[in-house]
Amino acid sequence: MADSAQAGSIFAGASDYDVAVAGASLAGCTTAILLAKAGARVALVEQRPDANAFKRICTHYIQSSAVPTLERMGLLERMMQAGAVRGRARLWTRWGWIDPPARSTVPSGVNLRREKLDPMIRQLAAETPGVDLILGHTVQELVREGGTVCGLKARNSQGETLTLRARLVVGADGRDSRVAKLAEVSTKTVRHGRFAYGGYFEGPPPVTAPDPALWLLDPHMAAAFPTDSGLIFYAVMPTKDRLPEFRADPEAALKAFVSAVPEAPPILASRLFGEVTGKIDMTNVIHKPTAPGLALTGDAAGALDPLWGVGCGFAFQSSEWLADSVAPALTGAESLEQGLERYRRRHARGLRGHTMTILDYSSGRKLNPGERMLFSAATYDERTARVFEAFGSRNIGPVRMLATGVPLAVVAQARHSISRRRDNRSSRAGLESA
Repeated sequence: MADSAQAGSIFAGASDYDVAVAGASLAGCTTAILLAKAGARVALVEQRPDANAFKRICTHYIQSSAVPTLERMGLLERMMQAGAVRGRARLWTRWGWIDPPARSTVPSGVNLRREKLDPMIRQLAAETPGVDLILGHTVQELVREGGTVCGLKARNSQGETLTLRARLVVGADGRDSRVAKLAEVSTKTVRHGRFAYGGYFEGPPPVTAPDPALWLLDPHMAAAFPTDSGLIFYAVMPTKDRLPEFRADPEAALKAFVSAVPEAPPILASRLFGEVTGKIDMTNVIHKPTAPGLALTGDAAGALDPLWGVGCGFAFQSSEWLADSVAPALTGAESLEQGLERYRRRHARGLRGHTMTILDYSSGRKLNPGERMLFSAATYDERTARVFEAFGSRNIGPVRMLATGVPLAVVAQARHSISRRRDNRSSRAGLESA
């Protein structure tokens, strides 16, 4: 990492901050950058001592709904310079491909390996005036006054403890958030009926490139994500009855699964770059995102089924919502309680509907009749496809999708059925007259 990031990793010695953020990955760095730009003094605490550390199990796809956040931070330009690939998802279904509509209203998503993205955003945070990046310190406990969190204690590998007092503590420490556990916020877990394996491959690109492609095999899923350096990330999420073959030989099972999908991408003509990694337990974990003096963001607030590729995007977006919600309080314009309540409402408004639909499908079930109607109509009706893309890229919520997409799908299916009946009658008439 650049010298500026290394400099930012050296603790300046002061212990009082406006905000102490636990976790210097996508959510934590976004929170720190935006709050510092709003005038706050931020301690950004990361347990890993290496500034170049990165998350190793991740599809790395960033939904287009988060692109404005990337632009606001000045991160998107850096990502593109590092070789990021822009694309709009294409989805295979048993009714055909759902392609991005010609008159799409949403921006393209972004693919960049976490090996490049994580050090990049950490460096951007370290370069931001007002941010102290403190590496190699693990949060051990929260500091409280009465029932309000007012700081944290973190320890390094030498056993030295650092006490940071702050008006606001932010847990951005991922799915297994220690901050959430220490704060004892309410927690909901929902079982997951699938598992995931994936790996980077060098070789010929899929015909859909640069767009990512997903195969909704109902109930299984496979995907191909073109990314930087000419690599393709191939991933699968089968139901758990397929787990033994992947445990026996992950690479062989991944290749066999992907090469067997309809209109398969060229994985067999490609070479594995690195290793195949997997995650078997993907239990959904949802925490209440606020408590007195504390907020959770990213996966610490809600770690959801990765099938839909929402983790990175929601980390950026929820962190932006948090920063915008509490910035007035940190500048003295209102109480912190008001800011945290604003964030709680914004988080619920932005993610509750998506969370409910994602949790429902994560059981490993097959598509229900309403979903089949939407998916099938989107393969041939552009108006339905536009709504479907806006929802799938998380630019609109499920309420709006149902209010507009379902009526469009019903009309499209009716027209499609009438058209097919006319074609059949014409064909029969032609045969009879021959």
